[in-house]
Amino acid sequence: MKRIFILLSFFLIASKSFAGMILIPMDETQKEHLKAYGLCYWVLKQGLEADWLLNYRGGSFAFPQLPDIEKECVIRNVSYSVVSSGQYQNILSEISNPEANMDLMKLQKAPKVAVYSPKNKLPWDDAVTLAMKYAEIPYDVVYDDEVLDEVLPKYDWLHVHHEDFTGQYGKFYAQFHNMDWYQEDVKVNEACAHRHGFQKVSQLKLAVAKKIRDFVAGGGFMFAMCSATDSYDVALAADGTDICESMYDGDPADPNCQSKLNFDGCFAFENFKLERNPLVYEYSDIDATNTRQVPKDLDYFSLFDFSAKWDPVPTMLCQNHTKIVKGFMGQTTAFRKSVIKKNVLILGENKPANEARYIHGEFGKGTWTWYGGHDPEDYEHRVGDPKTDLALHPNSPGYRLILNNVLFPAAKKKKQKT
Repeated sequence: MKRIFILLSFFLIASKSFAGMILIPMDETQKEHLKAYGLCYWVLKQGLEADWLLNYRGGSFAFPQLPDIEKECVIRNVSYSVVSSGQYQNILSEISNPEANMDLMKLQKAPKVAVYSPKNKLPWDDAVTLAMKYAEIPYDVVYDDEVLDEVLPKYDWLHVHHEDFTGQYGKFYAQFHNMDWYQEDVKVNEACAHRHGFQKVSQLKLAVAKKIRDFVAGGGFMFAMCSATDSYDVALAADGTDICESMYDGDPADPNCQSKLNFDGCFAFENFKLERNPLVYEYSDIDATNTRQVPKDLDYFSLFDFSAKWDPVPTMLCQNHTKIVKGFMGQTTAFRKSVIKKNVLILGENKPANEARYIHGEFGKGTWTWYGGHDPEDYEHRVGDPKTDLALHPNSPGYRLILNNVLFPAAKKKKQKT
């Protein structure tokens, strides 16, 4: 039946015999912003294309008017309207106006998604997997074994769970090294390292970081939040240098490790200083968590307003029904601008605090996007806290940024304007 539906849908589109289009508004009128992304993904999985109307009513979606799509809108409680072919052409004319900061982006294929995440359950949650589960976007879980076995080229998009790529177990030692879950994490990681011929977990994690780097260089899309962002670049910069103290790998760190860092291979950061104290819950001075002085009631960041017609990629990544997003904390909350490489694009910032919250860049044929903080709807999520119920936050602007990234690889690549 699914194949019949797809073939019939293509026939209807080709013959232009459908009555009109289903418009999914993504402005304040939408009841279920997050589920709308899952609906769009579902449409793509049926073999159909979708229109992403950048900056039109909050980044709306449009699909052919087909009964099964309308039914899915109702099932998912996603707000929609049916517009005639003529009405839709008027919308496209409005979007194409050279003076309008809007554009049409064709979404052509549902990206195959992987989440790099440990198999052993840890006492914290991941905002990206929460978002994809709520939106009903399917994904595969991969970890060190799979990455080292070269599975990443099978995927279009990789989310990196809040990992510690430096081999210091999240620097949780001071507070949690006597906890069963911490000791189990050490045991599992050491066994994996030895299984792959590494003496230390830091060596294992560096090898994984390099495989992810190869994935991006080959055209993959990488997304990371919280500690997976800065720990990734710290690990790459410390290639060949021991930065782990004895409680993490059995021997002291190189006393000259700071001067031996090489920032050339880093994605986002340079000239940062390591946090050498093994008992401090921080990797480096990339993160501003411990130095920022931003009261909770004033903790917001603003999204940049890019030109949809000239800069479609950052425009896609910033689609939202508001340009002001409330802040949220994490092990890595925000990136100090002074250590961000000049070629990195800042998508969202807290300007008074001089910090970036949402950044993007290219590496080889692919791209990466990093988002500071842990959970957009839990201001200060702590180890052991209950997971966020997204049914209570169906219109979360902070979570929308995550789902923009999931759909981003589906877009038909445009030749960049110069």
